[in-house]
Amino acid sequence: MGDQRVVIVTGGGTGIGAATARLLRAAGHHVVVAGRRPEPLARVAEETGALAHPADTADPEAVDGLVAAAVDAYGRLDGVVLNAGIARGGPVGELRDEDWEAVLRTNLTGPFLLLRAALPHLLRTRGAVVAVASVAALRNGAGNAAYATSKAALVQLCRSVAVDYGARGVRANSVCPTWVRTELADGRMARFAREAGRPEEGDAALAWAYGAATRLVPAGRAGEPEEAAEAIAWLLSPAASFVNGATLTVDGGVTAVDPGTVPFRFSLEPREDGGR
Repeated sequence: MGDQRVVIVTGGGTGIGAATARLLRAAGHHVVVAGRRPEPLARVAEETGALAHPADTADPEAVDGLVAAAVDAYGRLDGVVLNAGIARGGPVGELRDEDWEAVLRTNLTGPFLLLRAALPHLLRTRGAVVAVASVAALRNGAGNAAYATSKAALVQLCRSVAVDYGARGVRANSVCPTWVRTELADGRMARFAREAGRPEEGDAALAWAYGAATRLVPAGRAGEPEEAAEAIAWLLSPAASFVNGATLTVDGGVTAVDPGTVPFRFSLEPREDGGR
């Protein structure tokens, strides 16, 4: 097959997953986009020529079917992008059981199931895995217990694959983006604007919210899905052949900021609602 690879991308219907599918297809690779919602997957498939396979990756049978579909269609599997994820807010003392379980099931158990199903094929091709974690895996924020925990655990799950299977040619790395303009992030930003009592609506509300949320990002803005996709595609490629068990921040420099120096440049005041 030369340099042509076969890659499964979960959460492939929108955002970073869809951008990754577009980039890989443009480079001539075969891509299987997976997710719970058929309609976005169908749109990406029609646009790019990827194979759409609706599947809930927290369901072991669905995961086995997804891997089988990729191998049946293309004869092999060279890469997996673990991008499917959800977020449910709340501190530990207020987090509902069902929210905790939903986040861990989607963000951690699903990737585990897919890795377990894909590994026999990745061992044959000396393939690569990239998990889309988050800066929340490295730094935490208020009311983010379930999401941050799931993403930190996802990073360690990939490191486990790197350690256990690296000698057999499989690489597993993680990317940790900050705010990226995706459907999921847009929903959170719209809610942020409402909670802050902003008069703006629609795109104007999103512009205000992203501006406020990324004020301390040295790049001065949110990321774009294509920027995260470029990092993912590189980690999947032979160009990253000696990169294994790594965590790559794709965050405009925000994790480089020392919070203790922030008041030297900015005047910060607590919100009246305590940031809820």
